Amino acid sequence: MNKLFIRQILIALLVMPFSAMAVGIDIQLDRAPDRSHDQAALQHGARVFTKYCLTCHSASFMRYNRLRDIGFTEQQIKDELMYATEKIGEPMKVVMRRADAQRWFGVVPPDHSVTVRARTSALGPGEDWIYTYLRSFYRDPMRPSGWNNLVFQNVAMHHVLWEFQGEQVLEGDPSGKTHKLKLVTPGKLSPAEYDNLVADLVAYLKYMSEPSAGPRKEVGIYVLIALFVLLAFAIVLKPGFIKLEKRP
Repeated sequence: MNKLFIRQILIALLVMPFSAMAVGIDIQLDRAPDRSHDQAALQHGARVFTKYCLTCHSASFMRYNRLRDIGFTEQQIKDELMYATEKIGEPMKVVMRRADAQRWFGVVPPDHSVTVRARTSALGPGEDWIYTYLRSFYRDPMRPSGWNNLVFQNVAMHHVLWEFQGEQVLEGDPSGKTHKLKLVTPGKLSPAEYDNLVADLVAYLKYMSEPSAGPRKEVGIYVLIALFVLLAFAIVLKPGFIKLEKRP
């Protein structure tokens, strides 16, 4: 597993430069809301991911039982989130074979274990890229799937969340300076509600890329507090030590 993890990180590092190229020079990434400490948002994002993303995208370095860290009970995980396996200790993998994915989509959908880190570039954090990407799909009859994306031109991915967002069209040239997306067919959610759904999904993807980040930062805070307390004792005691050294 350690070798596989190192391999995944290396792939992510190699993808980073290309992730910057995938965004047009005139695209301004939108800032993703920080919901890393919002347990309800993380749970909602996990539900969206397992229902709509996990059909094609694996998260092979994330196990279902780790979802207990964001407040799910084991029974909730089994009843609401496990569609491809019956063992709670299994990693999040898709049933679809790689050969089938290659034939249907022309490319194997990437593993989402480290997507947030892979998409981090000079343009901004990976969560901003994904947040903007998932809100930038538009109808394009020239594409095999019928969809294209302003952030990732000629993307092979189908807009799996279209029923919530609705259908957008592109006005203007995506390679030029003037272009915008216009909602022509409303979805089940209002634009604000859809942005909220995407923000929760992005928060979960960010959590999944490094599940131990939260506990590690909390431990780091306690360590810093302890060091400052020890520093205070050292400052208070230092004059006394100097005085003792001066005694004959």
